[in-house]
Amino acid sequence: MGTPNDERMNELELKLTFLDDAVASLNDGEAQQTRRLLQLENALAELRRELASLRTSLVDNVQEEPPPHY
Repeated sequence: MGTPNDERMNELELKLTFLDDAVASLNDGEAQQTRRLLQLENALAELRRELASLRTSLVDNVQEEPPPHY
């Protein structure tokens, strides 16, 4: 068996390996969340444009049609 220092070094190297894996996993998750956030922001912007267009169309239609009692 190795010396206590060797054992301690092996434990630290093992912990470092697990921490490296955890950091890599967190980075992957963060990258996925960033991509998803950008997709959602783009979808929201598109929905806002569509809503503005619909509002404009509705206003135009209301202004063009005479009231029903005429």
